[in-house]
Order: sequence, then C-alpha cells, then structure tokens
Amino acid sequence: MKTLAQKILDAHVVSGTLKAGEQVEIIMDQTLTQDATGTMAYMQLEAMGIGQVKTELSVSYVDHNTLQSGYMNADDHAYLQSVAAKHGIYFSKAGNGICHQLHLERFAKPGRTLIGSDSHTPTGGAMAMIAIGAGGLDVAKAMAGIPYRITYPKICQVRLSGKLAHGVSAKDIILELLRRESVKGGVGKIYEYTGEGVCTLSVYQRATITNMGAELGATTSIFPSDETTREFLVRQQREEDFIPLAADEGAEYDETIEIDLSTLHPAAACPNSPDNVLSVASLAGKKVDQVAIGSCTNSGYEDLMKVASILKGRTIAPNVSLVISPGSRQVMRKLIKNGAFATFVDAGARILECTCGPCIGMGQSPKSDGVSLRTFNRNFYGRSGTLSAEVYLVSPETAAASAITGVFTDPATLEYDDQFETEPSYVDDSLIYAPADDPEQVEVIFGPNIKPLPINDALENTFEKKIVIKLEDNITTDHIAPAGAKVLPYRSNIEKLSTFVFENNKKDFYKVCNEHNGGIIVAGENYGQGSSREHAALAPMFLGVKAVIAKSFARIHLANLINFGIIPFVFADKADYDRIDDLDDLVFENVHGLANDVNFIVYDRTKDIRIPVVAQISPADFELLKYGGALNYIRSTQDTILDK
Repeated sequence: MKTLAQKILDAHVVSGTLKAGEQVEIIMDQTLTQDATGTMAYMQLEAMGIGQVKTELSVSYVDHNTLQSGYMNADDHAYLQSVAAKHGIYFSKAGNGICHQLHLERFAKPGRTLIGSDSHTPTGGAMAMIAIGAGGLDVAKAMAGIPYRITYPKICQVRLSGKLAHGVSAKDIILELLRRESVKGGVGKIYEYTGEGVCTLSVYQRATITNMGAELGATTSIFPSDETTREFLVRQQREEDFIPLAADEGAEYDETIEIDLSTLHPAAACPNSPDNVLSVASLAGKKVDQVAIGSCTNSGYEDLMKVASILKGRTIAPNVSLVISPGSRQVMRKLIKNGAFATFVDAGARILECTCGPCIGMGQSPKSDGVSLRTFNRNFYGRSGTLSAEVYLVSPETAAASAITGVFTDPATLEYDDQFETEPSYVDDSLIYAPADDPEQVEVIFGPNIKPLPINDALENTFEKKIVIKLEDNITTDHIAPAGAKVLPYRSNIEKLSTFVFENNKKDFYKVCNEHNGGIIVAGENYGQGSSREHAALAPMFLGVKAVIAKSFARIHLANLINFGIIPFVFADKADYDRIDDLDDLVFENVHGLANDVNFIVYDRTKDIRIPVVAQISPADFELLKYGGALNYIRSTQDTILDK
C-alpha cells in the first residue's frame, strides 16, 4: 500500500533506496524557469553543450523582472526568448501571467514530475504532481536529462475534515499549518492532503496551499487527482490530461496532522515570518496603509471573484492604497468580461500587470513605518522594499475587507456573496511561443548586462579563512541576495550582484570579502530559507566564500551551496556557535578526507579552540565539491554524465 506521493516518486526513481532519509535520483518530466533565475539556468544549460532539452516539456516564463526602468530586464527577456527557441523550450511572454498559475492552468498533469527554478514550484502539487523547487543549475541538469538527486522524504498526511465557513479561506488553512509546524517544520517531508475536506476545495484553493507549503521548508505538497481536478482540466480544454490518482486505501504515513476546516478562522502571518500567525480578530482595528492582492499564492479566478464581491458597491478607505494583480491573462480576461474588473476600478483599486510585482519587491513598496496587508507567501524583513514597514500575509477576503474599512477587519463580520457562477472556459495561448522548427538558425541574443558565468576553483585540501559574517537563525535568501527593483536587474551579472550581498545585515560585507580574499559564513538554524535563487550561493562563491557553518540548512539552499562548490557544515554541538566570532581565523585541514568521513574538526586560530562539525554531504556531493561545483564536474566528466 502506497501513499500518492510514493506512487509518483517511485515510478520516477532511477537509482537509490526507496526509504525516507536515503538519497535517490529521479527523472523529471517537466521543468519551468522564471526570468529572475532563468538566464543563469540557460547559460548553464548551454555551457553543458546541450542542443535540445531532454524533458517531456520545458517552459520559460517571464513574470519577475518586468519593471523596465532600464535596458537590463528587457535584454534578459530577449535572451530568454531566443535561447528557448533554440533549445526546444516553450516561452511565455511578459504579461501572460505568473509561472506557477500559468503552469497549473496550461501544462500541469497528474502523475508527472516537475522541477522549477523557483521555490514555489510545489504549486503544481494541486494537480497531483511531484513538483519541486530547486536552484537553476539543478533545473538545467534536468533539462539535460540528468536525474535530480534528493533525500527520499517522509510523507506527512494532512487529513482535512469539515468545510470552510463564510470568510475563511484556503490561505487560512496553510497559515494554520505554518502556525503548528513552523518555517522549518517541513524539512525532509512531503505534505499529502487527504480526507473528506479535500473535495470541498477547488484546484485554485489547493494551489494556494501547495504554493505556500514552500514556507514550511517542505520538499513539496500534493493533493489527489479527483473529479474536481477533472472539472478544472475541462475548463482548461485539456480533459485528456486527466487521470484519477490517490493514495491506496490503508497506506501508511510517517505522520498525520488533523485539521477540521469548520473550526478555522481568518488568520494573518505577522512580521517578519510566515509562521508568526495570529487571528485577524486579535488584530482587529489596527490601522492599515496598503493592501496588495495577487501573487502566485492568491490571484486565481475564485480569489479575485471573492474580492470583487466584497468590494462591490464600496470604496476603499482614504488611508489605504489598494493594488490588484491577476495571476494570469486568462483570469484577467474572464474578470473583464464578467464585470469584476470594473468593480475593482470603481472601488479605487490600482490594477497591476499579471506578474509577481510587489511580491518580489518590484514596485509598490509601503510608506515608511507603513502597515501592508498582502495576499503573498513571504513577509521577510526588507522584501517589500521598505525596511521599516510591517508586512502581514492574509487571505484575499481579509485583504479586501480591510481595504474598505482602513483597519484590520475579519471578513466573516461582513455580508457579501461568496457564491458565484462556475469559472467560464476561456483559453488563449497566443503569448506562449513554441520552440523553433529550425533551431540551428536561431541566434541567441546577449545584452551587455549578461556576463559570463563565474567559475569556481577546485577544492583545496587545506585553507585558512576569516569568518566574514556571523548571522542569527532563519536567514533567508532575501537577506543573502536581496530582491527588489534595484537588485533584480543584475541577476545576469554576478559581479555586480555580489556588491549587494548581505547589504541589510552587514553594509561592508562586499568590502570585507575583498579585503580577506573571501571567507567563511557562520549562521544559526535554517540558513538559506525562502527563495530557490541560486544567486545566494553564486554571489558568495564569486566573493571567495569557501564554507558555511550553520546550525541547520534549508533544503534548496543546501543543494545550491554544493552545486557551486561551497562546503555546508553543521555544528556537531550547536552550543559551539556561541564560541566563535566575526573575523576569527578558521583553519580547515585535510578537507579531501570528507570523501570518506563527514565528521571534521575546524581549528579557530584566534580563540585557539577546535570546533567539531559535520559536512552535510553525501559521497556524490563530495565529487561535485572536489571539482569546485556541479558545472565543473559536468564539464570534466561530460561524456559519462550526459550518456547515462
């Protein structure tokens, strides 16, 4: 008897032991990239010497860097469109929508595997896929036909019962799970949703949950493929992609969590973490300055129809700025046709592009000390672009209710119609371009901001470096490689991007690394949580960072560090974190011995103490580190790797 996740995983495993905690390699059927990570992924693919991608389907989406305040983003888009045409990749143009929602609508298929260079790729789990976020290099490897290596996860059953009450949203389900499990509670797990409550949730509602499951640190999340799935695919005019899929009766799970949907109330994740959850009722009356509705978490048809229902006949409070961004052009077209768009405008909303927008810091930063309610998935410090702002994560219903009152408002206290006509069937793929029929004739376009990939050196057996920064728990990739309109245009230019690394934690980090020829990063628990952006490993590698010593790591960032030749160590005794300080000299001797024994001693010359650590690597990972990272390894052993 197998769980649903095990059925799909096991059918795609090509090597390894099918047991939680063991490493396995799985074949990926589909890949996706977005423009903030895609340029590096495709440059890495081309560096491997790949002609046409080996996957069943690969799609390049443009949805992050669409604010064209200079030439850089537009140049990246031209590169992405040309490289996709040349290598057998579909291309979704800017304005067509957010990658995760578009992929769910147009390409996701039950039973398939998907890897994407965005941490919210698990959105595809709403379509009964094993959908995993990863760094761009891992996605490039998948496009080259190289299996993806992961630790076989534990399967945690989330059994849903009951039905959501008026004013309560799918967002409140995942916020409840985050409240219970924390941002690191899902590490090494897949959350599989079962129970009678599942059939009460639409595919878009399921997508909200699987999308934000990334904030748990989980490998992915998954729902069954059922009649609700079939109906969704019928509306997408691709019923032929439907197959029923569910866990076997009597399947055993490593863990079970029970959630009675009827007991839930509207919730909010308070600054500055998605697991800092309180009830909206406890925040009622707190003044609100900005409301932003959209993102890959909450910009589907049903979400925005509920927003329209709350806003209908009302106007926003004088103190509130309201922005709305539909998740796809398809959804926007439906809202225009049924009049919901006019309702938004009449209420005083400002309409944004069908993109990630404010969620990735592309515009709409709150005012100084402002309170911003967002239907997004992350509220990390500084991500909004205003360091002093208080950013809360809420449901579309809570966001809309608060926009019209000007204060935190429980939507359950308002009268509005939460029932509406079934989503109409409307499909327009005119902004999705198929790859070229004559790829050899396609010239890949490189703008002046697109710089060559930085190359790491092979791993030295002995080295001595200073601690160039010491950090607390839950450092995110937003801390390491910031998002926002100022930084994102340099995602194709690692030399320039490196000047922004840790700018909100240590202003002179770039200078310190240059003065000391790189160094060592020390951190607390869950280092590297959040985005899949490999730039958070690439830029430190460029600056000469050789190792990170932390109490624990987030899954995707751990893999990215190894991919780019940075050794990830954890303290054998977490209390040793307190024994070392910024700018201590650390000595690493016989590093090549990690091939046989991951237990290691670091000598702190400054304190004259020895710190036992454990390398978070497998023998296969050490092979990548030895060469200075995965790309060096593939280049050196290309014939063997790509022929597998």
